[in-house]
Formats: sequence, C-alpha cells, structure tokens
Amino acid sequence: MKQLLLSIALRLRTSKRYKRSKDFIRDVLTNANNPYKKYVDITIIFLIITSVFILIYEVKNPVPEWMDMYDIYFVSFVFSIEYVLRLWIHNDLSEYITEEYHDAQFLQRDFEPWNALKEGITEKLKYMATPAAIVDLLAIFPAYRPLRVLRIFVLFRVFKLLRYTKSINQFVEVLSNKRFELLTLLFLLAFIVITAGIAIYVLEERLNPNIESLFDAVYWSLVTIATVGYGDISPVTPEGRTISMLIIISGIAMISFATSVIVSAFSERLIEMKENRIVEQINKSKSFLIVCGYGQMAKMFFRQNQSDVDNYIILDKDIERVEAARKDGYNAIHEDASRFETLSKFNVEHSRITILCLTASDVENIYITLNAKSISRKIQVIARVNDIDIISKFEYAGADHLLMPNRVVNTMVHTAITQPTMYKAIHAILTGKSVARIDEIHVHEFHHVVGKTIKELDFSGNKLLFIGIQREGSFIFNPSPSEEINPYDILLVMGRQISLDYFSAKQMGAA
Repeated sequence: MKQLLLSIALRLRTSKRYKRSKDFIRDVLTNANNPYKKYVDITIIFLIITSVFILIYEVKNPVPEWMDMYDIYFVSFVFSIEYVLRLWIHNDLSEYITEEYHDAQFLQRDFEPWNALKEGITEKLKYMATPAAIVDLLAIFPAYRPLRVLRIFVLFRVFKLLRYTKSINQFVEVLSNKRFELLTLLFLLAFIVITAGIAIYVLEERLNPNIESLFDAVYWSLVTIATVGYGDISPVTPEGRTISMLIIISGIAMISFATSVIVSAFSERLIEMKENRIVEQINKSKSFLIVCGYGQMAKMFFRQNQSDVDNYIILDKDIERVEAARKDGYNAIHEDASRFETLSKFNVEHSRITILCLTASDVENIYITLNAKSISRKIQVIARVNDIDIISKFEYAGADHLLMPNRVVNTMVHTAITQPTMYKAIHAILTGKSVARIDEIHVHEFHHVVGKTIKELDFSGNKLLFIGIQREGSFIFNPSPSEEINPYDILLVMGRQISLDYFSAKQMGAA
C-alpha cells in the first residue's frame, strides 16, 4: 500500500499535464486577472439567480418538468463540480507524500506516508470548515429531492454571490475593517435592549395586556430603539413611557453613530476602490506604460506625447503630486512604485509592460528597476539618472535604457553657446516644431528589407536621410551602402512624416 501511494504521488508530482491542469483551474477560479474568470463568474451568477427565481416561482405555481430538471441536475451538478475543484486545488496530497518520502530517504528512516496524508487531509478539512466552503456545500443540498425541506437551502446560493461579485465583497470588507467599532455598538445595543426589556416587563407585566412574557418586552424594546414603532405594544404607565423616551433617544444616538462609522469607512476606502478599478482596467490592456513619479519630466512627456499614449498609469507616493496629476486629467494613483507589492499588482503574464522611472531620487529609481526585473525580466525599464557616477548601478539593476537629463542639458547648453544654428535645428526636430522628424523603423524577420543593402533601399529617392543602424546593443553610424539589413535591426532615419509613412508602406511589408 505504501509503494502504491508513493508511486501515484511521484507520478502526479512529475506529470507536467497534471501540474498545468491544476494551475489552470486554480488561476481561473482565483486569479481576477485571468481572462476566463469573468465568464466563469457570469455563469455562476446566472445559475444562482435562475435557481432562486425557480424557488420563488414554485411557491404558487407548478414548475415545468424541464425547469425542475435544470435546477435539480444541471445547477446542482455545476455547483458540485465547482466545490470539488476548489477542494482539489486547495492543496496537493501528492506533495505531502513525496516530501515525506524525501525526508525519510535523507534521514535513512522508514517511509511512513500516513502522517503526511493525514496532514494533507486535515488541511482540506480546515478549508471545508471555512464559511465560503460551507456555503458552497449547502448550495448543493437542494438537489436531494426526497427531503423537500432542503429546498430552503437554495437561499444559500445567494451567499455564493459574495465570492463572485466584487462590489458586495468590498462592502463586506469595509464593514470588517470597522468590526471593533460595530461590535462595540452592537454590545451597547444589546445591553440597552435587554435592560429596557427587563424594566418594562417588571413594571407593566400585570398592567399591560400586550406584555405577557419577557420575550414580548424585549421585542418592544428592540422595535422602540430601532425607531420603528409598530404600535402593537406600547407602555401604559408613566414609568414605562419614561423608559420609552430614553431608549428612543438612545436609538437615535446609536443610529447616528453607526451611520458615521460606516460613512467614514467608505470615505477612507472610496479612493482605494477607485484606484483598484484603474489598475483592473489597465491590466486588461495588451500593453501599457507605468510612469513612476509625476514631476517636470513626466509633465513634459505627457504634453508632447498626449495623443500617442493611450494605456498608461502614473504612480507617485506624494499625494499632492497625485492630486496634481488627476487635476491635469491623467490616471494617477497614490502608491510607492519602489515597493514590490505595488508593481506585483500589474498583469505581467498577459501584458507587455514598460516602466518609466522619472522620480527625482536615483535610489528610488534603482529600487523600482530591481523590483520590476524581479517580477519579470520581460518588463522594459527606462530609468532617469541624475548622478552619472552611478550609471553602473542602474545597469546592474537591469535597466534597459537610461535617461540622463543633466548630461543632455549640459550638452544642449554647450551646443547653444558654441553652435547656435545646430542647436536650433536639433531642438526644432526633437520638439516636433520642424517639418522633418527623426524616427525609428523596427525590422522584423519577415519584412521585405531583410537581406537588402542600404543602397538598394534608396533612402534618398524616398526623400529620407539615413542616419544609422542600432544592432545588438551597438549603434552603427552612417554605414557603408553595401551594409545588409538584418532581422531585428532598428533603422534611424529623418524626413517628413509623409516620406516616413510612404517608405514604411512600400518597403516594410511582410515578405
């Protein structure tokens, strides 16, 4: 039996198909960024709503057979499969067994899988005892038709909406964050209700025909403190009416206090909820830009590229700069981009991400770069460098491109003084004030230009000035006419926009 368990566990642990299947199911059921999860959520919500509708409909109407079969078999079957899958992905029993086997091999002792198996099953039982798992299990009970009373458990399917509707989850989370204040209020409410109920019971039990038991007195006390006032029970003695006035005032005070607690909780969370919604929307894009820091460089970038930048988000830990970015009409959230938890919110697996580090601190930009590259090497990082003496640190951190504004400014100032005409021309081209512009042409392996020489491309005939080639990290300035174009080269050319568009359409098509 031990060898059979070990054989099954080792086979499952080494099976790539098993691992892929389990990871896929876990991702679909638990990862909000998974593209298939929203369809699963919509399906479950639809099944919950229709099953509750059938429960209401059958109170006074005969249910058609097809509707009954749909509720008994299909809905309950889907919920059963969901329950089993969630139980399956919670942990992996084969992992416990294989770890026990390796430990036994290392310590040269007998292999005893039973304790490991017990530990794994205990973890699953703990999950089954969680409120969410209990609701999932109770939602399956209505399928057992011999006990019609179990039909009431259909209502537990409504509680499954807590798992699939984020708005309800957020509401519950806000209340959970204020549970100390709300529990304190609840205990005070219970104390006043019970004390007032006992008092009115002692004072009016023989004088008031509507109060026959302590339960009637407590019921009256709760209705009165809630300011509902049904009128079915009312005090008849001066003492009883005095108690009524006191608990009415207490009820108004507690309702006001509870309202202020809940409103303040939502006010604190509202901004965070909006920011989370922005992150969710940006994660749906195939590619997007994260701008870290909203300073002068970020403002200049957006002013010059506002029409070209669609999917972006600004991160800044200074709330004043965040408010300034929002006032300027940009998507900005109050987060510290140098923290791993901040960057890990973004969808790296399904999106192409570029991070623009524009904070005024070199240390912070290095931390952002390190965190980004630790999350995924596929993230492209463009970092601002203020101190040129620490360029090597940015390179060690993994920055793909470096921006050195101080060096550029010094160079431009020197050029403006010594060669003013050149400065005006370069400034006009870079700022877009000239009719000509410098552009990059990215060559892919299927483009027509691959294998052709620079002479064959005839840049001058297309009214373009060819500057050079970026190839494998190095730049070849003004290469010879016989130089061939390779896949993944970047051609740097200058000319009018109409010439650039014409050349791209004519020469850069797929072979």
